[in-house]
Amino acid sequence: MGTFTAKAKAENRSVTFMERSGASLAAGGLGAILGNPCDLALIRMQSDGLRPAAERKNYTSVINALARITKSEGVPALWNGCLPTVVRAMALNFGQLAFYSESKAQLAKFGVFEGYKGQEAMRNLGASAVAGFFASFFSLPFDFVKTRLQKQTKGTDGKLPYRGTIHCAMKVAKEEGLLRFYRGFGT
Repeated sequence: MGTFTAKAKAENRSVTFMERSGASLAAGGLGAILGNPCDLALIRMQSDGLRPAAERKNYTSVINALARITKSEGVPALWNGCLPTVVRAMALNFGQLAFYSESKAQLAKFGVFEGYKGQEAMRNLGASAVAGFFASFFSLPFDFVKTRLQKQTKGTDGKLPYRGTIHCAMKVAKEEGLLRFYRGFGT
Protein backbone atom coordinates (compact mmCIF):
# COMPACT_ATOMS: atom_id res chain seq x y z
CA MET A 1 0.00 0.00 0.00
CA GLY A 2 2.93 2.32 0.66
CA THR A 3 4.03 2.03 -2.97
CA PHE A 4 0.50 2.58 -4.28
CA THR A 5 -0.05 5.53 -1.93
CA ALA A 6 3.21 7.20 -3.01
CA LYS A 7 2.38 6.64 -6.69
CA ALA A 8 -1.13 8.03 -6.27
CA LYS A 9 0.19 11.06 -4.38
CA ALA A 10 2.77 11.74 -7.12
CA GLU A 11 -0.03 11.56 -9.70
CA ASN A 12 -2.27 13.80 -7.55
CA ARG A 13 -5.01 11.19 -7.18
CA SER A 14 -6.42 8.76 -4.63
CA VAL A 15 -5.45 5.11 -4.35
CA THR A 16 -7.87 3.10 -6.49
CA PHE A 17 -9.94 0.13 -5.39
CA MET A 18 -7.97 -2.02 -7.85
CA GLU A 19 -4.68 -0.99 -6.21
CA ARG A 20 -6.09 -1.72 -2.75
CA SER A 21 -7.30 -5.07 -4.03
CA GLY A 22 -3.93 -5.96 -5.55
CA ALA A 23 -2.08 -5.12 -2.35
CA SER A 24 -4.49 -7.12 -0.21
CA LEU A 25 -4.40 -10.15 -2.53
CA ALA A 26 -0.58 -10.16 -2.63
CA ALA A 27 -0.26 -9.80 1.15
CA GLY A 28 -2.75 -12.60 1.78
CA GLY A 29 -1.16 -14.99 -0.70
CA LEU A 30 2.42 -14.50 0.45
CA GLY A 31 1.49 -14.69 4.12
CA ALA A 32 -0.40 -17.92 3.56
CA ILE A 33 2.50 -19.59 1.76
CA LEU A 34 4.82 -18.79 4.64
CA GLY A 35 2.28 -19.69 7.32
CA ASN A 36 0.90 -22.91 5.82
CA PRO A 37 3.02 -25.31 7.94
CA CYS A 38 1.73 -23.78 11.18
CA ASP A 39 -1.83 -23.68 9.84
CA LEU A 40 -1.55 -27.35 8.91
CA ALA A 41 -0.24 -28.20 12.39
CA LEU A 42 -3.13 -26.27 13.97
CA ILE A 43 -5.74 -28.13 11.89
CA ARG A 44 -4.12 -31.49 12.60
CA MET A 45 -3.91 -30.77 16.34
CA GLN A 46 -7.55 -29.65 16.49
CA SER A 47 -8.87 -32.64 14.57
CA ASP A 48 -6.69 -35.12 16.49
CA GLY A 49 -8.99 -34.95 19.51
CA LEU A 50 -11.94 -36.00 17.35
CA ARG A 51 -10.30 -39.27 16.36
CA PRO A 52 -10.77 -42.51 18.28
CA ALA A 53 -8.20 -42.74 21.10
CA ALA A 54 -6.27 -45.53 19.37
CA GLU A 55 -5.83 -43.42 16.21
CA ARG A 56 -4.74 -40.15 17.86
CA LYS A 57 -1.29 -38.71 17.27
CA ASN A 58 -1.35 -36.86 20.63
CA TYR A 59 0.70 -33.91 19.44
CA THR A 60 2.14 -31.99 22.41
CA SER A 61 2.85 -28.69 20.64
CA VAL A 62 3.04 -27.05 17.23
CA ILE A 63 6.77 -27.86 17.07
CA ASN A 64 6.02 -31.48 17.95
CA ALA A 65 3.33 -31.66 15.25
CA LEU A 66 5.60 -30.08 12.62
CA ALA A 67 8.48 -32.43 13.48
CA ARG A 68 6.31 -35.54 13.45
CA ILE A 69 4.52 -34.60 10.22
CA THR A 70 7.92 -33.94 8.58
CA LYS A 71 9.34 -37.24 9.82
CA SER A 72 6.38 -39.41 8.81
CA GLU A 73 5.19 -37.61 5.64
CA GLY A 74 8.19 -35.56 4.47
CA VAL A 75 8.89 -31.82 4.31
CA PRO A 76 6.58 -31.19 1.32
CA ALA A 77 3.65 -32.43 3.47
CA LEU A 78 3.96 -29.21 5.48
CA TRP A 79 2.44 -27.48 2.46
CA ASN A 80 -0.51 -29.88 2.13
CA GLY A 81 -3.55 -27.76 1.47
CA CYS A 82 -1.38 -24.78 0.51
CA LEU A 83 -3.35 -23.83 -2.59
CA PRO A 84 -6.69 -23.55 -0.80
CA THR A 85 -4.94 -21.84 2.12
CA VAL A 86 -3.46 -19.25 -0.24
CA VAL A 87 -6.75 -18.71 -2.06
CA ARG A 88 -8.61 -18.44 1.25
CA ALA A 89 -6.11 -15.90 2.60
CA MET A 90 -6.31 -13.88 -0.60
CA ALA A 91 -10.13 -13.88 -0.43
CA LEU A 92 -10.06 -12.95 3.26
CA ASN A 93 -7.57 -10.12 2.74
CA PHE A 94 -9.46 -8.87 -0.30
CA GLY A 95 -12.69 -8.73 1.68
CA GLN A 96 -11.05 -7.31 4.77
CA LEU A 97 -8.37 -4.88 3.64
CA ALA A 98 -9.66 -3.67 0.29
CA PHE A 99 -13.21 -3.19 1.52
CA TYR A 100 -12.09 -1.55 4.78
CA SER A 101 -9.97 1.02 2.94
CA GLU A 102 -12.60 1.60 0.27
CA SER A 103 -15.47 1.87 2.76
CA LYS A 104 -13.55 4.32 4.91
CA ALA A 105 -12.69 6.44 1.85
CA GLN A 106 -16.31 6.39 0.61
CA LEU A 107 -17.72 7.28 4.05
CA ALA A 108 -15.36 10.27 4.20
CA LYS A 109 -16.05 11.26 0.57
CA PHE A 110 -19.79 11.39 1.14
CA GLY A 111 -19.48 13.04 4.56
CA VAL A 112 -21.07 10.18 6.47
CA PHE A 113 -20.88 10.90 10.22
CA GLU A 114 -19.73 14.45 9.40
CA GLY A 115 -20.27 16.79 12.31
CA TYR A 116 -20.63 14.00 14.88
CA LYS A 117 -18.34 13.84 17.88
CA GLY A 118 -15.96 10.96 17.21
CA GLN A 119 -16.70 10.94 13.47
CA GLU A 120 -13.39 9.23 12.66
CA ALA A 121 -14.08 6.44 15.15
CA MET A 122 -17.59 6.03 13.74
CA ARG A 123 -16.20 5.81 10.20
CA ASN A 124 -13.67 3.22 11.36
CA LEU A 125 -16.45 1.19 12.98
CA GLY A 126 -18.66 1.43 9.89
CA ALA A 127 -15.81 0.47 7.57
CA SER A 128 -14.89 -2.42 9.90
CA ALA A 129 -18.46 -3.76 9.76
CA VAL A 130 -18.49 -3.65 5.96
CA ALA A 131 -15.03 -5.27 5.80
CA GLY A 132 -15.99 -7.99 8.28
CA PHE A 133 -19.02 -8.93 6.20
CA PHE A 134 -17.07 -9.12 2.94
CA ALA A 135 -14.10 -10.90 4.52
CA SER A 136 -16.43 -13.65 5.74
CA PHE A 137 -18.44 -13.74 2.53
CA PHE A 138 -15.41 -14.17 0.28
CA SER A 139 -13.30 -16.43 2.49
CA LEU A 140 -15.76 -18.87 4.08
CA PRO A 141 -16.09 -21.26 1.09
CA PHE A 142 -12.30 -21.42 0.72
CA ASP A 143 -11.84 -21.85 4.46
CA PHE A 144 -14.27 -24.75 4.41
CA VAL A 145 -12.46 -26.53 1.54
CA LYS A 146 -9.03 -25.84 3.05
CA THR A 147 -10.07 -27.34 6.38
CA ARG A 148 -11.63 -30.39 4.73
CA LEU A 149 -8.44 -31.04 2.79
CA GLN A 150 -6.18 -30.58 5.79
CA LYS A 151 -8.31 -32.80 8.05
CA GLN A 152 -8.73 -35.65 5.61
CA THR A 153 -7.27 -39.02 6.44
CA LYS A 154 -6.94 -42.14 4.34
CA GLY A 155 -9.88 -44.50 4.42
CA THR A 156 -9.72 -48.26 4.88
CA ASP A 157 -9.02 -48.54 1.15
CA GLY A 158 -5.88 -46.40 1.62
CA LYS A 159 -7.25 -43.50 -0.42
CA LEU A 160 -7.97 -39.93 0.60
CA PRO A 161 -11.58 -38.76 0.18
CA TYR A 162 -10.54 -35.74 -1.94
CA ARG A 163 -8.01 -35.56 -4.79
CA GLY A 164 -7.60 -31.80 -4.48
CA THR A 165 -9.26 -28.42 -4.08
CA ILE A 166 -11.62 -28.61 -7.07
CA HIS A 167 -12.58 -32.23 -6.38
CA CYS A 168 -13.38 -31.37 -2.76
CA ALA A 169 -15.48 -28.33 -3.71
CA MET A 170 -17.39 -30.22 -6.41
CA LYS A 171 -18.02 -33.26 -4.20
CA VAL A 172 -19.28 -31.13 -1.30
CA ALA A 173 -21.49 -29.03 -3.60
CA LYS A 174 -22.99 -32.18 -5.14
CA GLU A 175 -23.42 -34.20 -1.94
CA GLU A 176 -24.10 -31.48 0.63
CA GLY A 177 -25.31 -28.48 -1.38
CA LEU A 178 -23.87 -25.01 -2.00
CA LEU A 179 -25.10 -23.58 1.28
CA ARG A 180 -22.80 -25.99 3.13
CA PHE A 181 -19.93 -23.66 2.26
CA TYR A 182 -21.64 -20.87 4.23
CA ARG A 183 -22.67 -22.79 7.35
CA GLY A 184 -21.71 -20.59 10.29
CA PHE A 185 -21.73 -17.39 8.19
CA GLY A 186 -23.83 -15.55 10.78
CA THR A 187 -21.24 -16.18 13.44
